[in-house]
Amino acid sequence: MRSICIKTNNSDLINYLLNEFKNIDLSNVCFSENEFRSYKNVIIHYTSTDEAFFLSKVSSILSFLVIDELEEDFLKRLIYENYFYFDANERSKILAICFDIMTEDFSKRFDEKFNTLYDVFYEFLLTHKSIVLPGFINFRLKNYFSILDDVVNEAVNHFVIEKEYLEFISLLKLYINSKDFGCEMVHIIFSSSESILLDENKNLIVVQDDIFKAKYLSDITFSSNDYILNSLLTLLPKKIYIHLVDNYIDEFINTLQLVFENKVHLCTDCNICELYKKTKIPHSELS
Repeated sequence: MRSICIKTNNSDLINYLLNEFKNIDLSNVCFSENEFRSYKNVIIHYTSTDEAFFLSKVSSILSFLVIDELEEDFLKRLIYENYFYFDANERSKILAICFDIMTEDFSKRFDEKFNTLYDVFYEFLLTHKSIVLPGFINFRLKNYFSILDDVVNEAVNHFVIEKEYLEFISLLKLYINSKDFGCEMVHIIFSSSESILLDENKNLIVVQDDIFKAKYLSDITFSSNDYILNSLLTLLPKKIYIHLVDNYIDEFINTLQLVFENKVHLCTDCNICELYKKTKIPHSELS
């Protein structure tokens, strides 16, 4: 017979374990809950001979317990300890990004966490009859916490970039609102391969691509159209008509909408769009 005692004072973990062992698909298993002076104990007895299979089941349950019941608190702790200078609202946003990151490639990330936990639990149970969960978690899950730490660092990086992006957008909006309009309108012929600026008479506007003369470019690279943005901030048009030749909207278009707000008008089927779609003529001949 093989017996394992799992010790913890966390009632939620006790209930989780009892429910999982109740539904375990093994014969010759019985379990009980006992409370002693220091810990509440869940004791599992296995009377069959396939000890490896039994330890595998218990290790799986304990691995799921860590991920299902404790992981969110671990992430919160890592965020607070390593990035305490963010306020509570910012830390909540970082936590949400952590979950987004783990959801994006769920199978790969889950398998990495689960396998790391499983290996540690299984190796320990091979030679021990009892496991004190608080101490085990604090001192034996280094590799698992390293995985979570990488996720937190990635989330913080995403958060900081997004924060800087929004601050940059805010500064550009303040700049635009503090200036008078420079021209009536500008047309942008936009496709996945190129962007072209035309004035209100459909004459080509030469885009300034000299980085030393680009006053409004930030340290953040939004897309290959940064110089178009710089030209628009120099021209300050009253209206911006964006002709989506390929019906393609990328981060750059979203940026223009955030910066220029209701000055931006999207178009997919006007004369300019149709002319460019049908002929693919050089932009110098669109006027």
